[in-house]
Amino acid sequence: MSLRVDDLKVYYRTLRGDVQALDGVTFEIADGEIMGLAGESGCGKSTLGKSLIRLDGRMRHVGGSVTLDGKQLPLGDDRAMNAFRFKSVSIVPQYAMSALNPTRKVGRIAEELLESRGIHFDGVRPELVRRLELVGLSKDVLGMFPIELSGGMKQRTVMVLSTLLNPSLLIADEVTSALDVSSQRAVAEMLVEFRERSYVKSMVFITHDLAILYQAADTILVMYAGRLAEKASSDAVISRPKHPYTQLLVSSLPEVGVRYADRRLEGIPGKPPSLLEPPHGCRFRDRCPLAFAKCAEQPPFVEVEPGHRVACWAVT
Repeated sequence: MSLRVDDLKVYYRTLRGDVQALDGVTFEIADGEIMGLAGESGCGKSTLGKSLIRLDGRMRHVGGSVTLDGKQLPLGDDRAMNAFRFKSVSIVPQYAMSALNPTRKVGRIAEELLESRGIHFDGVRPELVRRLELVGLSKDVLGMFPIELSGGMKQRTVMVLSTLLNPSLLIADEVTSALDVSSQRAVAEMLVEFRERSYVKSMVFITHDLAILYQAADTILVMYAGRLAEKASSDAVISRPKHPYTQLLVSSLPEVGVRYADRRLEGIPGKPPSLLEPPHGCRFRDRCPLAFAKCAEQPPFVEVEPGHRVACWAVT
């Protein structure tokens, strides 16, 4: 087992109180698994990804634990986490194209990153050049400022830098959101190849785009309002979703060759609840077509079929 997250709770501090962005999240990722993380904006996807590597000043670790390769990550201790960042767990951030220091050339950025981890740049430079070439970039990139690179080139550069130390876990946060369709597919294929080449052991691929996850991820974890709704193989989630929220998400996807006159796309009525004072029980029940009295209690996230877990009273 590569990663185990057990009852993780992370809240955001605000003047109006704590936003319960992650509330009792428990799941596992196996060695070699690419897990897609999906859901509406504000469901907690990026919060979960960031909490595995760095809590920002607004985030508070309320409870739960994260274990990676048998070692518990000290999530609440920013300084202690430095020993794990980039070597054990790394991230391609949500705004990766703005993540590069505009006042430094790419080579200097790489050098400073490696030196901060006690690694001499000269010894790693040949491998850095090889990986840049693998993603279609020339070694000349090392002598360029970020502003001289296109958006796609910046994205690929950050992907290479983030995986240069072969982390056990890579968090890819919305890495395809600012790219055109062809570039999205290319980036997704690169992430899979990084896993195949053992540049990373396992991966959390965060996006709202289920179509991209279906192509790249082995499993998909669906979140709603800070809690888990469903986790199964990519094929099961897309072809045989069990949670009502997942079913509505999948049914809202357009199909190639299907005209609007033949099948009208339906959205999900209503909106997610406020996480300042979230409702008791299932947080989807006010929007759920299958809701009944039992939904006033929080459903457990249980296995309903081998490898298929769901949090829904109507299913369990």
